[in-house]
Amino acid sequence: MTDPAQLLAHRPPMLLLESILAADDRHCTARVRVDPGAWYALPDGSAPGWLGLEWMAQTIAAYSGHRNQGQGRPPKPGYLLGTRRYQCDRPSFPAGAVLEVDAAMSDADPAGISAFQCEIRDRGVTVAQAVLKVYEP
Repeated sequence: MTDPAQLLAHRPPMLLLESILAADDRHCTARVRVDPGAWYALPDGSAPGWLGLEWMAQTIAAYSGHRNQGQGRPPKPGYLLGTRRYQCDRPSFPAGAVLEVDAAMSDADPAGISAFQCEIRDRGVTVAQAVLKVYEP
């Protein structure tokens, strides 16, 4: 496992990934833990369902940081351009839940725009998915 702070420009409280489980030239998997005391927590300590988009975006940033690290470069900022459809089968993620977030590059162009197929898994079951488009100058 890798400390995500080594791969992302994010710092707490905005660094939401707990660890990087795997990363290679086309893919990254991260672990997140729903912190009931975090800034995003709902009154019951859960995380709102929309937060999954940020987890996905940070997993893509970790992928980019892994790639840059392999080329001897520090992490650099990128930009989330958007998503066509974010499908989440729950309104919130329960307090204390440990989830895996997976991002796999599905398309890239030389101008720096890439698409990633992303999903969030809870104990091996996909609970959210989306295709995110990002730009890295």
